Amino acid sequence: MRGEIEYRESLLRRVAALAGLPEISLEKVYEERLKLTPGAEVLVAACKGHGVDLLLVSGGFTFFTERLKARLGIDHTISNVLEVRSGKLTGALVGEIVDADAKAAKFRQVMTASGAGKDQTLAIGDGANDLKMMKEAGISIAFRAKPVVQAQATCAINWSGLDAVVNLLE
Repeated sequence: MRGEIEYRESLLRRVAALAGLPEISLEKVYEERLKLTPGAEVLVAACKGHGVDLLLVSGGFTFFTERLKARLGIDHTISNVLEVRSGKLTGALVGEIVDADAKAAKFRQVMTASGAGKDQTLAIGDGANDLKMMKEAGISIAFRAKPVVQAQATCAINWSGLDAVVNLLE
């Protein structure tokens, strides 16, 4: 995420380490370990209240992003798909890896589909693999981000929750 190692190789190694893990373990992680970033629900509610189309991009996994999409009312997601066979993770991914190019492409796709101009868009990121997407946006926010991201973003939020974004826009 700091841009110091090759993302694809790192992701594939981390996913390979999951080989043999029962798929049900992911549910336990979702229920017991996954915590929303402070202020996330406030930000999503404010955006939904203003008719904003929301896209959740993640180098993580659809198992989690699809649940967050349903829980929070997010409109679109893009993330990596873990391969599962006979109820166990194989240690591989299905389909293309969600990297910096995929994130930027999905951002452009949602922007075009919603009829928004660049000046009507905002992207929030924390790692180097978010930079291409953030360059597509009218406003880019480095949220508790690595130095390389903070240096290239429109602004940075380091000490507040995601609800600070609402304060920036109102």
